This record gives sequence, structure tokens and C-alpha cells, in this order.
Amino acid sequence: MSEPINSPIQKILFGSPGTGKSHRVHEIIVPQNLRITNQDNIIRTVFHPEYTYGDFLGKLVPLTKAGKVEYKYYTGHFLKALAKAYIRIYKAHDKDGNKISEPENVALIIDEINRGNSSAIFGTIFQLLDRKENGWSSYGISLTEIEFNNLLSLIGTKFNYDEKGDICEYKLPPHEGVTKLETLQKKISFLNFDLVNQTILLPPNLSIIGTMNTSDNSIYFMDSAFKRRWDWEFVDWDENTILPEGIYGKAGNGTLDEEEWKTFVRKLNTFIKSQHAFVRGIEDKQVGNYFIKERPVKAEQIRNKLMFFLWDSVFNRDKKPLRKILGVIEEKELVTFGDFTRMHNIFVKEIMKSKIDE
Repeated sequence: MSEPINSPIQKILFGSPGTGKSHRVHEIIVPQNLRITNQDNIIRTVFHPEYTYGDFLGKLVPLTKAGKVEYKYYTGHFLKALAKAYIRIYKAHDKDGNKISEPENVALIIDEINRGNSSAIFGTIFQLLDRKENGWSSYGISLTEIEFNNLLSLIGTKFNYDEKGDICEYKLPPHEGVTKLETLQKKISFLNFDLVNQTILLPPNLSIIGTMNTSDNSIYFMDSAFKRRWDWEFVDWDENTILPEGIYGKAGNGTLDEEEWKTFVRKLNTFIKSQHAFVRGIEDKQVGNYFIKERPVKAEQIRNKLMFFLWDSVFNRDKKPLRKILGVIEEKELVTFGDFTRMHNIFVKEIMKSKIDE
């Protein structure tokens, strides 16, 4: 049985080369957390400097047959994964649109996600990464006609054409009878398609998981807006490392409730501003209350997402402000992100007790 449909994983695992990031994805996250056993529900790809939006979504590719050039639509990895997720939802409903079972989960796995120009590769798909609590995208995007029709075809739709060559009727599996666009919209309303505007959303049974090496300067820069839309998980090279439990917050269990989190964000932003000499483009280096959406905010989210943002994006040029607030005298005590994340208790407490914004 699949995990609940409203719990997609949208995460990037990061760490030093050879720390077992891919192994964790394929041996733990996919089979255990997502409970995916059908390999057909897994789409894999690897980003690289020549990888494009067309490779990810889809593109027309010229082919020569009998001396003539023809164009065939190549389906990208994202569109394949999206179609599989929609198919699983479609099969979980009866012909009247009633839900009869939990849809199977689908995973799109992107290795070396920062070796390609992620902003250019995702393009408008970037908008879909914001998710609501029910797992669907908060905002939709419109595809081109050829992209949208290819998606419908991947789901199993067949088309009838009029004398002008335009689609006039649609046949859904098991392809009994034909239907107009308006009727098709009603029949697959549970897929959250907007057939008129050719708008799509990410469904809750589609998880996207990436892997990358920490602070690899030989690849493309990953902007802050893109980073914010992912959960992050640090994979340490030292398998024996045990991170200290969070002991901050009113509950004392490493969680911050809404009020505590807002106070923490305000004090953190004031701290960042006070270190403007070390920060380039400081306006985009501060965080908002929804940088982490879940409440209460847990130690794991602070360690993996927030502290990596501070380490890799805010103070990427100079770690002196971090060493200062942590009370680190010897520079060698704070060299790697692994060193920093093990000090998360000290960091949160020092930010919370600071009077710099008062």
C-alpha cells in the first residue's frame, strides 16, 4: 500500500562525494518512505551542463526518413513522471470519478541536480514546486498545446480529428465512445487539469528527489528562490556521527512554535543585516516566516534547510560571523558544514538570546 497521497517528498540530499546519497534515495526513501516497489513508478535522470528545459519537459526532434525531415516529439523526464503520477490517480478512480483506492506513489529522481543550470532547466515548472498542505501545487502553469496533448496521450487518451486536422473528440481508456472537451474536463476533474487553458499542477503522489555534492564550485549557482522550495537533508561522511538533540524552544525538545519562530526569524535577519560587510546582495539573503512552512519548526529542518542556506548562500564567502556568534575561537573548529550543523543548539540559542534587534 502507498503512503497517504497528501505526503509527497520534495527533497535534495547533499553531502560530500561518496557519502551514500544515492544509496539512501534508492534503498530507504523510495522503498520505505514512499513504499514504491514497482520500478515503473521511478523516473531517473542526471543533470549536466548540456541538459536543457527541453530534455526535462519535452521537445521536437528532427528525424530523417526516406530523405525527408520529420519532427517527433521527445518526452522529457519530468513529463514522463507527471504522466505516470496522473495515470496512477486515474486508475484509482472508477468510471464515474469516484475514488476506489489510494494512488501509487511516483518518484522523479534527479542526481547531480546542481551540475546543470537548474533555474533554466525547470523554467516555468519552478512555479509548481510550491505545494499546499494537501500535496497539490499551490499555483498552476500552462503548457503549450503540443506539450499538453502529449501529456494527455501519455495518460492514454486517443484523439479524433476534424477535416482541418484539429482535435475534435477525445477517447479515454478503455476508449469506449468519444467525448467533447467539456465532458472530458468533468470526467477527469480529480486530476485538476484545466483543459481550456492547458494548465497543470503537481499531484500529491509525485515526489521529486535530488542529490548534490555540498558547495561544489565547479557547477552552476543554485539561486535562493529555487533552494527555498525544497526540503534538505545533509548526509555526513561520518556514519558514526550522532547529531545532538535539539534542546531549545518552550518545549525544550528542539521545536519552535509560531511565536518563537517569528521571533527567531526577526532576530536572525537582524543578525544577517548586522554582518552586511560579509554578505553580498543582502536583501535576498534574509528569510521570511515561510522559509520553513511546517509548524512547529523542528530541529531537523533548522539543521538541514536553514543552516545550509546560511552556510552556502548567506555567509558563503566568509564564515567569520558564524564563528563569532558560536563562540568559536579556533578557525579549524568550523571548517565544514558538518561542523556547523553539529552546533545547531548553540546557534539557535545565541540568536534567540541576542538583543541586537531590541
